Amino acid sequence: MQLNFAAREVTIKLVYYGPALSGKTTNLKALHELTSEESHGRLMTLETRDDRTLFFDMLPLVFKSEAGDMSLRLKVFTVPGQVLHGSTRRLVLQGADGVAFIADSQLSETENNAVALIDLKENLQELGISLRDLPFVIQFNKRDLPAVRTDLEIGALAKRGREPIFKASAINGEGVLESFFGLLELTWTRLEKEHQLAKMFCVGRNDFVPMAARQFGYKGDTKKLLAKNLGGSLDFGDRATKVKV
Repeated sequence: MQLNFAAREVTIKLVYYGPALSGKTTNLKALHELTSEESHGRLMTLETRDDRTLFFDMLPLVFKSEAGDMSLRLKVFTVPGQVLHGSTRRLVLQGADGVAFIADSQLSETENNAVALIDLKENLQELGISLRDLPFVIQFNKRDLPAVRTDLEIGALAKRGREPIFKASAINGEGVLESFFGLLELTWTRLEKEHQLAKMFCVGRNDFVPMAARQFGYKGDTKKLLAKNLGGSLDFGDRATKVKV
């Protein structure tokens, strides 16, 4: 987190991590489409011909507190999933306040999910960070495809750990906001406890995500979105890391 007192601005960095072609960039594109023009900046992507992220994608989101003069700037990044870009992933992870792991629901990608999760833990370790100390959610994407892991299997995985898990079909815009607001809820909870951000923004902890959603242009009930979490607690203090994908 970066705090600029002169500009009255807080900047939070969120990173979408996962194996190649799991749908990280698709999530950002959907998030860009699902938020209002007033709240998002230009989505920056750098892809190869086969739609693989070459370096990273970045989507900036910004809003002002409704009762004060503070601004919150969110920078949402993706990492390249290909094995050869390990150093780039570590670079993008640096300074992250929260991470969403985008897993591919296809049965054929189970091993790639596991390898990417190990890679995430190793890169965090290189940065001197433990996954258990970082706001973290899992999204099982590509639920629209055939030969995917069943809802029962994903539900069983969710019960085994304490990590929030969301199902998604990012290409159809499904589960994108749920995953995003779930990660934002966890991240805000942690940062608020450490830096008392609620006082700066003149907003209660439970009111922050609904306020953010309104300014992003979402008119629905965020509680219903967050209720689609299959597993772990969205209170950062209640979670433990027992992740398997």
